[in-house]
Amino acid sequence: MDKIGDLDKFFAEDMSAQDFAFDEKVARVFDDMVSRSVPMYGETMSAALDLAANFVEPETNVYDIGSATGTLLLQFDKMLGDRKLNLVGIDNSEAMVKQAREKMQGKKINNQLQQVVGNMENNLGLKNASVVFMNYTLQFIRPLHRESVIRQIYESLNENGCLVLVEKVLGNDSLFNRLYIDLYYKYKQQVGYSDKEIKQKREALENVLIPYRIDENLELLKRCGFSSSDIFFKWYNFAGFIAVKN
Repeated sequence: MDKIGDLDKFFAEDMSAQDFAFDEKVARVFDDMVSRSVPMYGETMSAALDLAANFVEPETNVYDIGSATGTLLLQFDKMLGDRKLNLVGIDNSEAMVKQAREKMQGKKINNQLQQVVGNMENNLGLKNASVVFMNYTLQFIRPLHRESVIRQIYESLNENGCLVLVEKVLGNDSLFNRLYIDLYYKYKQQVGYSDKEIKQKREALENVLIPYRIDENLELLKRCGFSSSDIFFKWYNFAGFIAVKN
């Protein structure tokens, strides 16, 4: 996947206790951060695109909620060719949207593609959607608002439209949950993060990233109207879901 930005050394320096934020400093290193921090990130996003391509309809909207630097929609546009689609990336970080717009410059874009700033906990303004992506984003939305967000997505989807949701998750059993977390930290060491970086990022995310269990995510999808859903990816404490409105 296309990347811009710098090598992620964001947590290498001593940092005062503060919650994680998708500010300009994070936006500059985000592509490297997510590709190294999230196991099988490229493979999972490719699978998400392959699945979603089966549900795309011409003259509809495709949304990426939490679109970050815009990589996913640029890849999807390239994959689909000219399908007469409107691709919309929505992110609540102005710094991320700025990076996404810079990434779009000079690219051959087949469909309408825009990156916008939006509040992901309130009215998203979705409509006439055939596909909605929400990758590693719901986990950052306060639990109080998650059902409202998923309901908005469901209501915006046309019949047979799909939601692709990828999340960090908790294990149902505390034994496995602890094991998965330990293995994840080992993975981060293997891709070059120091113990200091891992510790400081964990502390910064503690009050910001709140994962659900797999069964909680599936129940949320069902409660909001999705009668067909499945898990298409699982790696320890990361999972991908697809849900279809029918």
